[in-house]
Amino acid sequence: MTTLITNIQELLQIRDSTVSKVSGAEMAILPSIKNAYLLIENNLISDFGLMENCPKINADNTIDATGKVVLPTWCDSHTHIVYAGNRVQEFVDRINGLSYEEIANRGGGILNSAKKLNETSDEEIYEQSKLRLEEVMKQGTGAVEIKSGYGLTVDGELKMLRVIRKLAQNYPIKIKATFLGAHAFPIEFKENHSAYIDLIVNEMLPKIAQENLADYIDAFCETGYFSVDETECIMEAGKKYGLQAKIHVNQFNAIDGIAACVKHDALSVDHLEIVTDDDIEALKNSNTMPVALPSCSYFISIPYTPARKMLNAGLPLALATDFNPGTTPSGNMNFVVATACIKMKMTPEEAINAATINGAYAMGIEKTHGSITVGKKANLIITKQITSYYQLPYCFGTDLIDNVIIEGRIVE
Repeated sequence: MTTLITNIQELLQIRDSTVSKVSGAEMAILPSIKNAYLLIENNLISDFGLMENCPKINADNTIDATGKVVLPTWCDSHTHIVYAGNRVQEFVDRINGLSYEEIANRGGGILNSAKKLNETSDEEIYEQSKLRLEEVMKQGTGAVEIKSGYGLTVDGELKMLRVIRKLAQNYPIKIKATFLGAHAFPIEFKENHSAYIDLIVNEMLPKIAQENLADYIDAFCETGYFSVDETECIMEAGKKYGLQAKIHVNQFNAIDGIAACVKHDALSVDHLEIVTDDDIEALKNSNTMPVALPSCSYFISIPYTPARKMLNAGLPLALATDFNPGTTPSGNMNFVVATACIKMKMTPEEAINAATINGAYAMGIEKTHGSITVGKKANLIITKQITSYYQLPYCFGTDLIDNVIIEGRIVE
């Protein structure tokens, strides 16, 4: 099947296949073509260029994009979309003055979600989660990483990862699965961390590997959760099963976790609301992608990742949603891009780069997703008629998406 998109006002993020990520000053550059066309064959981008060079073909479908901008779909490299129920009461508790730590200490937070998940059937978790996945696809996300971590038991973690696999089998969107058994210590292991880590390493991981349920491994490296040493133990265990690390780190405190992640060749370090000069030095010249989650900062009123400081130091940066029931109950990448511009002072070019090509890198799919490149997946956002792509973050509360194409087909 062929689809020809014509009269594109501006085609954004056109890249050579050799570009896997952009860093520092490069992030301010967003290559584009004005008055363009793009040709899709089956599920791949097969050609694009100036409208004056548009081939004369009888495509199966033709889309007139006059006055519209076309760009790659968002690559959301950090989510917790698979969960049961919600934590709306904690939202009200925070309004009434309780902190994240106070809510967690009285049985809320991650342990609250774990309790709900372990009480809910696989089928019901799938039904709830697929609605969230369908929603983010309509909002322009064409690739998503989904973590476990609300099971905290062998059966619970396997249940989550099997639901993620089922979503990947039933939807065209690219899904990467991350095992996050090291999300929090269950109550029964609160005073015996080594026993829970033993459970992760010697029971959970072998079963997950046997069923090939995960692509990556994660841990919440934070004061009161997993120490740097404990996180390193998790990363080492993951390596034995071919699972590269993607680590939660520096959300509330800087405890030298970033340097440990770089040492273990983590694919990404995520959150980074607190970043020190030493952290920046550790990330320089590494293969590890820093990932900011600005809608989490917005929702629970914590600092924003210091994007300008990091970009001025020559680092790359990706953006993701952190979609989860407690601290970011939204998977809207359009809001993430806008918030990065408004609160983190990223330019629209930097934010779009962070949410497309760098987001793809942060989930290991930069060879197939994240840019307008011949041979890559035909995953596209077609905006409504707008004067400039600057309107995407400027009109932060307006839905400016006309169509989303994933794997060459319009998302209905």
